[in-house]
This record gives sequence, C-alpha cells and structure tokens, in this order.
Amino acid sequence: MTEDTHPSTHPPLPPTTEDDRVSWLRLLRSRRVGPSTFYRLMAEHGSAAGALAALPEIARAAGARDYTPCPVEAAEAELRAARATGARMICINDPAYPPALAEIADAPPLFWAMGDVAILARPMIALVGARNASSLGLRMARALAGGLGEAGYAVVSGLARGIDTAAHVAACDTGTVAVLASGVDIVYPAENAGLGDAILARGLRLSEQPMGLVPQARHFPSRNRIISGVAQALVVVEAAAKSGSLITARAALDQGRDVLAVPGHPFDARAAGCNLLIRDGATLVRSAGDVIEALPAGRAAPLRPALAEAPPRPAQPKGARATTPAPPGMPVSPPPDRRGLRETALLHRDILDRLGPSPLAEDQLIRDLAAPAATVAPALTELELDGRITRHPGGLLSRGA
Repeated sequence: MTEDTHPSTHPPLPPTTEDDRVSWLRLLRSRRVGPSTFYRLMAEHGSAAGALAALPEIARAAGARDYTPCPVEAAEAELRAARATGARMICINDPAYPPALAEIADAPPLFWAMGDVAILARPMIALVGARNASSLGLRMARALAGGLGEAGYAVVSGLARGIDTAAHVAACDTGTVAVLASGVDIVYPAENAGLGDAILARGLRLSEQPMGLVPQARHFPSRNRIISGVAQALVVVEAAAKSGSLITARAALDQGRDVLAVPGHPFDARAAGCNLLIRDGATLVRSAGDVIEALPAGRAAPLRPALAEAPPRPAQPKGARATTPAPPGMPVSPPPDRRGLRETALLHRDILDRLGPSPLAEDQLIRDLAAPAATVAPALTELELDGRITRHPGGLLSRGA
C-alpha cells in the first residue's frame, strides 16, 4: 500500500459525532495513509470506520506485514490535547474550510486551527521568502504585508525566521494566518513564541500535523502546499535558487495560483530565486499595489478601503536617529559595556545578514537592528577593518566583495 498525492474521488462529508472524529483521525494518522489514500478509502468503504476495518487486509494484500491502524487511544489523546489548547478541527466540506484549499489535488482532509477561524473567509495573499533575509528584504516584506492588510487581505506565511516573521508582524493588526509544519500548539522556531501568541489575538494558526508534533525537515514541503493553497496568489520576497520558497512557488503554480516576485541584485544569492521566477514569467512586484493589480478581475475582494498612501513620517531633528520596536522574539542588543564575545559575534552576523551587494543607509540598518547606535557603530568599524563590509559615499554600507 503506497501513498499517492492525487485524490480521485469527491471529498466526503465532514464528521458529525465524536466517534466519527476519532475515526477520521485514526484513519489519517495510520501509517502510509496520506490525503489521497484517505479519500480513496473513504469512497471505497463509505466511512472512516469502514476503511479502518478494511485497512489491515488491504495492507496485507499490498505486502505489509503486521499492519495496525492508528490506535483509538492515540486519536482520543489528540482530541483531548486539542480541547485543552482551544484548537478546533476543521474537516474538508466543513463551512469553515477554505474553498480555495479544497480545490487543490492533495487538500488535507482535516487541519487544526487556533485563533479567529473567520479569517479563513477573507481573501488571502501568501508572502514567503528567505530565513536569512537582508535588511532591504525585511523592509519590503513589512511594506507588502502592511499594504495588503490595509487593503483588506489576510497575509499568509509560515512563521519561519526572516521574511515570514516580518510579514506576520506587519499584518498582526489587520489579520494574518500562520501555517505551521509543527502541531498547531507548537511554535517553531521557539524564538517566535511571542509572535505566535500575538497572531492568536487577531489572526489564525493552522496545521494538518498532530497536536504536539515538533517538526522535521520532511514536514515543511507538505506545509508549503497549504500556504499557497489557501491564498489567491503567492509573493516571494527573497529566495535562493534552491530554497523552500521556490518549492512553495512550484506548488502554487501547480495549484493554478498567481506567482509574483520581488527582484533583487544579481550578485545577491538571496535574490537568485526571485530573479529566476521573474525570468520565467512571474509578475514583478514593487509594492502592494502591484500585487493587487496583478490579481485577475473578480478574484480580488478587499474588505477594507482601497490602498491609500501612507502619511509622511514626522521630521526628525537633525542628527537624531529614528528607532522602531523590535519584532516579537527579536533580541535587543545589550549596552556595549556588557557585550561579550558571543554577543559581538551575534551582532556581526545580524549586520551581515541584513547587508547585500546593494548599498543600504547606515541609519536604516541601525533601525532594522533595533539596537543602540553606540553598540552598532563599533561593530561596523570592526567589520569594515576586516573587509567584510564596504562604506560608500552618503553613509551607505554594503557587504564586502
């Protein structure tokens, strides 16, 4: 018995009793049963209970010995864990199940949701990108997510470091959906625990994985198909030529979603994937307005007023440095006199992660780091002396050659 990824039958009606929910969970959590096998078994045997009864014989016929479906106790324990954390099971054909997700070839038969389930009825745009994002990439992600949120779209991403985090932070007040590779009750990476809690207040966390599961590498590609599956379009901000973001882009194309990308400097490896997507036909994105304009007529249904120009920032006194609060989970640098070797190395890494071949203003870098200028300035000098960054006229910085 092997797992395929293309259901050939109409999705079944959602379970209506506790026993049905236990049976659905048992069938889906049974070894070698993926979405397509789940749907096929349900169609052949009429119910999850009937499929479970037939599963051992089907497994024997396929050459699997000593096959045992998922135990009743395991499914009941998962349901108890969900109730304890306030998670809701949403099954395919449930009124709350996103219609766009139900259309994809390997739609999850069920997923767990925590937060505001009503957000699933809103138009959604997925925004993904590099974990080791540059400062310019993070700024672009925040601008796109904020603009799309103001225009009425819920922003979908994967709660990873970098671009995902920036997108969720910017869209927290307007509504964001975090699709997890872990159980819906486990925030990964742990540094985003605060952000995960903030999302529950105005948005939603969802996952098809069992409650309490800590993610492994194989869970992320599966998660990515849901990120693109719930959305009308996918925007890639920064991505290497071989990256999880490009896996998501391929899934989006397979699902018939629009794929858009932010261009980057040809010498920056973090922009290689986006530049490839644009070369191959993805829509080039400069702003949230570009994303909205690219949606086919009839597919955009914003719930808020049209995108408006952001008010100008108040003028800063000459010589003053503007500061912005750090996103949830981002560490704030300690004063220079308390900084040790480890903290210095971390600061150097953060600076280099935010710089690329395209020059960036030093003031903007300091704001993005959310660290005191007196702490960042000596680190910049050290990196410059080491040849790892280059200064340009006008107070601009880039990574060294």
